[in-house]
Amino acid sequence: MDVKKFFHLMVERGSSDLFLRGMAYPRARIDGRLQVLSEERLSLEDMEAVVNDLLVDEQRKREYQENQGVDFIHEVKELGRFRVNIFIQRGTPALVARYVHTQARTFDDLKLPGDVCKLFCEERKGLFLVCGPAGNGKSTTIASMIEYINVHSSQHIITIEDPIEFLFKDKKSLINQRELGIDVFSYPYALRDVTQQSPDIIFIGNIRDEATMRAAITATELGTFVMTTFHTVNALQTIVRIVNFFPPYLHDEIRMQLSLILRGTISLRLLPRKDGQGRIPAFETMVVTPTIARLIREGNIRDIQNYIDDGDLFGMQSFKQSLVGLVKSDLVDADIARQYADSKDDFDLALKGIH
Repeated sequence: MDVKKFFHLMVERGSSDLFLRGMAYPRARIDGRLQVLSEERLSLEDMEAVVNDLLVDEQRKREYQENQGVDFIHEVKELGRFRVNIFIQRGTPALVARYVHTQARTFDDLKLPGDVCKLFCEERKGLFLVCGPAGNGKSTTIASMIEYINVHSSQHIITIEDPIEFLFKDKKSLINQRELGIDVFSYPYALRDVTQQSPDIIFIGNIRDEATMRAAITATELGTFVMTTFHTVNALQTIVRIVNFFPPYLHDEIRMQLSLILRGTISLRLLPRKDGQGRIPAFETMVVTPTIARLIREGNIRDIQNYIDDGDLFGMQSFKQSLVGLVKSDLVDADIARQYADSKDDFDLALKGIH
């Protein structure tokens, strides 16, 4: 069993993710939908061969055996890089691999809100988050922003990732990339001493726990601009999730800190295009104005949505507005957009022009 043939099929068919499991058909995610790659089921022996082929590195093999799972980057010469996750299900190995575009693309290429992205790229302190479900372009968006800074500004950028996905070449900026398990033990450990490395910008691959969140907040309070990704669906849920990392008796303090350091969020959802040519992002943008900072500080999180809806002067836009814009531009089918809306009733009213 040569796993390379599946990697080649992924690239040929424009797939984002590959799924392999014993006693199942190989599948790939193409334009957001799972499709069968081969009519021949993989045997358990095939999967063991795939795992052995990919885990030639002793450290990876040891991590897989100890944790019953491992996440790493696998490079195929003349083809590209793949983020591979091998895990155990029902006592047998399974694999999910994501094709990593090694070249960061521009805001226009990705159909992102360029003006707002550039606004956040010009920040020199505080916290910025890109949010959304897995596989909806968070890392790609951050990479495009880092590359924009790299081209237009002289900064020292440190990335802490698990694992490193996009590779950057120094242009105007100096970029040092650290990978968990190879260059550093953990996010909190890396952030403990990062301010001594004189960074202007820190990118944290993902924040999953209180210790990492606390270290990120400390870094911003020392005058660094911190960028990270969050597995949340919108700005309001992101704020609530950050606060809930901490015990209840600290919530007032954390909301106060957030009101001072949070610069904004971009939340993403990738939708299938109406013409069948791939996917296009719907996005919510929140810029933390003095009013929004006050609402965060006072704990009136739900009220923030009204200011996002009416904040186009500051570069803000809600998912509802983004989805309606995609439908009216004939880029996305109305029924598809409705499925991705936070509130289907609100979307229907907005599509009819009722505010």
